[in-house]
Amino acid sequence: MTSDVEKRPSDERPNNEVPFTLDEPAPRVLGFWDQSAFWANLGVSLLAFSGAYTVLAPDADGRPTISIMAGIVAMTVGTILGGLMLGLAAVPGARTGQPAMVLLRGLFGARLSYAPTILNIAQLVGWGTFELIVIADAARELWDGVPRWAYVIAAGAITTVLTIWPLGSVRLLRRYVTVAVAIALVYFYVELVRQPLPDLTRGSWGGFWVGADAALAVSISWVPVAADYTRHSRTERAAFGAASVGYSITQIIAYVLGLLALALVAGDTTRIFDPFLGATLGVVFFAVFVLREADQSFADTYSTAVSIQNLFPRADRRVLSVALGVGITVLALVLDIGDYAGFLLLIGSVFVPMLGVLAADFFLGRRRAREGWDVSRRAPSRWGMIAAWTAGFVVYQLINPGTVRHWADFWRDVRDALHFGPQDWMSASLLSFLVAGIAALLIGRITRR
Repeated sequence: MTSDVEKRPSDERPNNEVPFTLDEPAPRVLGFWDQSAFWANLGVSLLAFSGAYTVLAPDADGRPTISIMAGIVAMTVGTILGGLMLGLAAVPGARTGQPAMVLLRGLFGARLSYAPTILNIAQLVGWGTFELIVIADAARELWDGVPRWAYVIAAGAITTVLTIWPLGSVRLLRRYVTVAVAIALVYFYVELVRQPLPDLTRGSWGGFWVGADAALAVSISWVPVAADYTRHSRTERAAFGAASVGYSITQIIAYVLGLLALALVAGDTTRIFDPFLGATLGVVFFAVFVLREADQSFADTYSTAVSIQNLFPRADRRVLSVALGVGITVLALVLDIGDYAGFLLLIGSVFVPMLGVLAADFFLGRRRAREGWDVSRRAPSRWGMIAAWTAGFVVYQLINPGTVRHWADFWRDVRDALHFGPQDWMSASLLSFLVAGIAALLIGRITRR
């Protein structure tokens, strides 16, 4: 006798793979080590090497304002805090079985969730494009006998294939890629610390929290996608531990390595890869990093497809994945990275306070009970949570408006009008997170009454 499950059209996909649409339940097949390998690989990025200077709190002219040692400490603090926030973002997905943007229906309401969803789609397309550019540029450092466009197309094709079988890709990372990356990291650490390093303590600690916020922003950039993967977690504990610990450890390792390389090239960011490629077997092990970078573009592209499904739940993620893979490949062929630091800060200023609202309402508010989190397409609008999110966003901008010229100028004018001057001890990320969370709790209590 044929079972009901065997009669379903969705039988075209394996039972341990992601459903094609949001109408089907998510399989709970990822254990702690599967997820740890996934997050650990995301923590090791070529962007962590090339963007290591951001934790040195560079001024308007691009000169670092704190010492490399201060940058290492700031990066470590920011990464640990960001890792804990990432862990908090992972739990709701494991508890409800819903992806990140669908969870926002319970926070803001179905229609209001479309605004952050569109914003998330835009930033993920940007990240996916940046990753393909980084892969192509790094591959050219290895061998420039192939034109850049060929590397971009190859990276886009690999990304698209990984995205079509996302859970299979996560298992692939655990079995093979993680081991290769760990060996490469150990090798480069040994090679770099053998070099005559300059004085790492030379400089100030004045921009400590600016550097910490830059590192935290990298972790936070994964918050809007965390539940896309942890909804397949077997337990909430595995989801939280893998995201917070697995990601934090490897991001710290990667950033320290990037800062050491930056010290060896006297702060010249255009030569950041020279210490890696100049090692005896540097080309071989650096190739591991280049190939592994595809998991970053894979995660960005897959989560973009899942985010689009919040707008169109019956859309087939395979069709979306192919279309997005082609789209980011075309963008990578015609665009450049641009202001990476400013991009990070702007992302952090949006999603740090959003996480504060989500954490407060999900874990402490009236919706902390599982049955109270309404993720249906009829979930009522909650303008109070939008107000709490806005409050946190404003706090972030007043403390750290970033480096995007006209945007930063506007917020400095607002700051002057309010006679507000940020202090060195103020962390834009922490204060905006707290303000947004407290506002969410207060507004939630008032609306209940």
